[in-house]
Amino acid sequence: MAEPAEPLTPAGRLFLQPLMNQVINCAIAGEHPIALDSLKSEIQNSIMVKHPRFCSLMVRDSDGREHWRRTEVDVDRHLIIRREPISDDPSVSDEDAINDYIADLAFSSPLPTDKPLWEIHVLAAHKAAVFRVHHALGDGISLMSMLLSNCRRVDDPAQRPTIGGVGAAARRWSFWTLVQVVWYTFIYFVEFALRILCLRDKTTVMSGGAGVELWPRRLATAKFRLDDMKTVKRAVADSTINDVLFGVISSGLSRYLEIRSPKGLQEGVQITGVAMVNLRPQAGLQDFSKLMESNSGTRWGNKFGMILLPVHYHREDSDPLQFVKRAKKMIDKKKLSLEAPISYKVLDSMMSLFGAKFTSILNYRIVCNTTFTVSNVVGPLEKITLVGNPVKYIRVTSSSLPHAVTMHMLSYAGVAEMQILVAKEIIPDPKVLAKCFEDALLEMKEAAEVAIKS
Repeated sequence: MAEPAEPLTPAGRLFLQPLMNQVINCAIAGEHPIALDSLKSEIQNSIMVKHPRFCSLMVRDSDGREHWRRTEVDVDRHLIIRREPISDDPSVSDEDAINDYIADLAFSSPLPTDKPLWEIHVLAAHKAAVFRVHHALGDGISLMSMLLSNCRRVDDPAQRPTIGGVGAAARRWSFWTLVQVVWYTFIYFVEFALRILCLRDKTTVMSGGAGVELWPRRLATAKFRLDDMKTVKRAVADSTINDVLFGVISSGLSRYLEIRSPKGLQEGVQITGVAMVNLRPQAGLQDFSKLMESNSGTRWGNKFGMILLPVHYHREDSDPLQFVKRAKKMIDKKKLSLEAPISYKVLDSMMSLFGAKFTSILNYRIVCNTTFTVSNVVGPLEKITLVGNPVKYIRVTSSSLPHAVTMHMLSYAGVAEMQILVAKEIIPDPKVLAKCFEDALLEMKEAAEVAIKS
């Protein structure tokens, strides 16, 4: 007897709407060529193909409602093998070739619905694989945690990777804290409503808009040493790595805007980012066994809220650390608010009351009225292997959005790499943008070292 179909979660239904259809693309490069037979065997014996979401078809009933229906997984249909190089030009590096391949996937290659919504593209000539998973199956935290459950540490092959992240600090309540929580929550909720209705960022050389998700993409990578970020963190009292990251983004975007439109913007002009916030009790990657417990607060699926992060354009500042200080001040206010959990609850309620199509239109308007997307996931702390092959890097991006620039950062073994996906007709030089971010951190590090010594 066939198992009954299981309804999709509200977030899963949202990510299947045409306006918000999202696929997560995770590139993993190995030190050695990929052994295809070993990879296939690993997939067949992995927990992934036993997971309900990864062995189910997405089907619609007579009312158009989406459900998961269990099916047999044919691994051969999910493995796409490309043996020849991406480019015929020998001067194109493996890194650039892989980025070009993902950029093409990001705007032109949805996942077919006649099989479970995942694929693995093996780029044999470049010793890399691209894991493509539909966002309806889960968020980046869930999917990365499951992927790493199949990996082992280089220094101890019997052990799984160490999971990064610590629990959120408990809020110390007082009357003044309560007043601030209520006030900031109200202010940010009103801003969300205005973003849906009419409030839009000032147009700049980085602005996207409705329909831009259909434009061709380019992809570049910005690379940061976590030790450099920690040096900056030590120089700014009570700051976090996220404060430093957003300070780098603020400085980098200001640098790029200055290059592309010198004297074209007024000092202090605001552009706004959309960030996804993990709402699970533990930050970073999760223990996969806990993700599978239905009564666990760290449960599997899409468990994140949305917050708006304003960036203000500033010309070259004599003290680079000011970008981090401004970022910290803004993020501290965000932490005091309930913006992220309320956005999650509102989304859930809207899906129940008005349906997926209407809710997707509201989300789409928020994206159209802002300028960029950013996310940050803490990855494994040490070097790992996948199918016995040492992993050189892990990089994550997603399908294109109406934003002309989206940024997804993942740390791995002491290095944080940010994938910068851009609409190439709006931002034709993503490597210049990546260098703006890298240079911003290096300047902050130099300023931090001077501040620490003094």
